[in-house]
Amino acid sequence: MSLPPMLGKVFMSELQDAFARKFYYLRLSITDVCNFKCQYCLPDGYRPDGRKSFLTLDEIGRLTRAFAAMGTNKVRITGGEPSLRKDFTQIIETVAATPGIRKVATTTNGYRMAKQVADWRRAGLSAINVSVDSLDPRMFQQITGENRFHEVMAGIDAALVAGFSQVKVNTVLMRGLNDGELDRFLAWIKHHPIQLRFIELMQTGEMDDLFRRHHVRGALIKEQLIRTGWQQKVRAHNDGPAEVFWHPDYQGEIGLIMPYAKDFCASCNRLRVSSLGKLHLCLFGDYGVELRDLLTEDNQLASLQTRLREALADKKASHFLHQGNTGFTPHLASIGG
Repeated sequence: MSLPPMLGKVFMSELQDAFARKFYYLRLSITDVCNFKCQYCLPDGYRPDGRKSFLTLDEIGRLTRAFAAMGTNKVRITGGEPSLRKDFTQIIETVAATPGIRKVATTTNGYRMAKQVADWRRAGLSAINVSVDSLDPRMFQQITGENRFHEVMAGIDAALVAGFSQVKVNTVLMRGLNDGELDRFLAWIKHHPIQLRFIELMQTGEMDDLFRRHHVRGALIKEQLIRTGWQQKVRAHNDGPAEVFWHPDYQGEIGLIMPYAKDFCASCNRLRVSSLGKLHLCLFGDYGVELRDLLTEDNQLASLQTRLREALADKKASHFLHQGNTGFTPHLASIGG
């Protein structure tokens, strides 16, 4: 892919906030549409809004180039469910072809993986996360609202066949639903290159009751892992927030995402852009910074970078979840959680 000549000439200092945190990792939502009805995200299903217009392929290209020129080297393409976009493979290709971007990842519910993951791999996708909240097909359907467990598991197998050395599996821990499946999950990853990531349920604006009924502290899982010989790995500069553990007897790994842990935000290296083109400094921030007016022409790159840099001055030290703050985030799908 050839780029307009001026794009390689615009460079500004790395993205850094007032707390000296540098941002190498962009989470880019390309749609808020999802075909699952997960209890912790969209329990009533997606509600269409005909007024919405998601970022176009050209806008995504300009946005990615601006971030890459400021030091971002990893992009995670999210949704909603990103594979619902008909141009999803082209989006992967565009992001992967951007100079400076070394890793392109996606998070998916997995229902299209069996048929399409090889195409995504050829387009430049280098890492993949799949949501699997239970290894019991009936519980999977209860949590997600969809009877697609076997399709998703076939998709994970297809990803390994396509050449992914590891597949990350996201599991939201929920008391009384899947919190008793740890041994079953461990048996699965013993002989499979799966990084199983237990995600602590987070309180959002519309999910207070769900949080009270089903929240499980990730620290309890961490204590159990350490007691049984699991050892923590060192994080890379562009890794996500998971604390990752390995064990000599297991081919797979365990990751723990514990947003209520002390100093969780101290190592933040991520910024988010919504499918409507707004910059979110935090998943639980109070507002989004409009970027879309600076994504219409190639010659707006310098102005876009200036706005990104200025916006970072307002990034807070913490998400303040431990104080009950959820910002304006009604549910995790609203800005591509």
